[in-house]
Amino acid sequence: MNLNVDEWKEFYLGKLFDIRKGKRLTAADQEDGNNNYIGAIDSNNGVANHIGQAPIHEGNTISLSYNGSVGEAFYQFEPYWATDDVNALYSYYDDFNQYIGLFIATVLRKEKYKFSYGRKWTLENMNVSIIKLPIQHNADGTPYIDSNHIYSEDGYVPDWQFMEDYMKSLHHKPLTTKSTVGNGLALNVDKWKYFYLKNICDISMGNKMDWSAMTMDNPEVNFVGRSADDNGVAGKVDIVDGVEPYDSGCITVALGGSLGATYVQNEKFYTSQNVSVLKFEDSVSDGTKLFISCLIMNESKYKYFPFGRELNTHIRTDFGFTLPIKHNPDGTPYIDPNCTYSEDGYVPDWQFMEDYIKALPYGDRL
Repeated sequence: MNLNVDEWKEFYLGKLFDIRKGKRLTAADQEDGNNNYIGAIDSNNGVANHIGQAPIHEGNTISLSYNGSVGEAFYQFEPYWATDDVNALYSYYDDFNQYIGLFIATVLRKEKYKFSYGRKWTLENMNVSIIKLPIQHNADGTPYIDSNHIYSEDGYVPDWQFMEDYMKSLHHKPLTTKSTVGNGLALNVDKWKYFYLKNICDISMGNKMDWSAMTMDNPEVNFVGRSADDNGVAGKVDIVDGVEPYDSGCITVALGGSLGATYVQNEKFYTSQNVSVLKFEDSVSDGTKLFISCLIMNESKYKYFPFGRELNTHIRTDFGFTLPIKHNPDGTPYIDPNCTYSEDGYVPDWQFMEDYIKALPYGDRL
């Protein structure tokens, strides 16, 4: 199906949606539970946590951040609590569904560049913000005009059916999972112990290549940069004579740009400057690496990103975080006499980390 975006028309967001604010809920006040808590983040469909408080917004709506990661829009299938940095968009179209929601959420994310300089997408501005959408036409090809002007001052009507059909036409298979939120494992973080990153993996500083100097005549290898998008992969490039790519299964960490963006790479790759590469023992699974990647990203963005500190001066020396540890059958911590991973002899519980990831929704698809 052809989008023909040149033929799309402008619509005020406030005439398409009833836009409702989220509500502040501090981390200290959040109760344990299974309800989605939507934050102003750019990943995980906006789900920042699961809480016990009852949802304040309905499913079949779009969450849109106006502060924090401004402009991040996600279709929400289930009821949820939205933080006060997120607005909820309730469609005025009665037959609104996930396909239309996913289509419009994508359009909304294309607007976030307008707010990349610290501007907030306030509720007032959001109501009068303009997006372009495909419109309905008469049988003779002329635009259909609604005399009641429900969605547009000019009488244009969004082509809801086209948006739904377009999304259904995309080549994909719906993901299924046997894991549910309620079956997740308890983290018990108060029992974790501190480890330096340098003691649990080998750390190198990447290939330090220049993307603009790479050739793409016969692209075979991923090029990983300092981006927070697409697993950090900027694209594929040619093999460089004399430079061996890193193997799949390594973890990359952005030391600048999107500082702290951490990903498990599933193909061979080169890196740009300021990208560190972590290689773990062969016995460490991809699930475990995903667990550790989340901790690295959280630690770096909490301790370094907000203060403009250089992560590359710390990652191979004093950068660390807490991890779950192995225990003896009697429940006491297992102590490695060789102190391989910790000066105190603690050993990371690699198996628990893998099991935790696999118990998450869609974790069984790894």
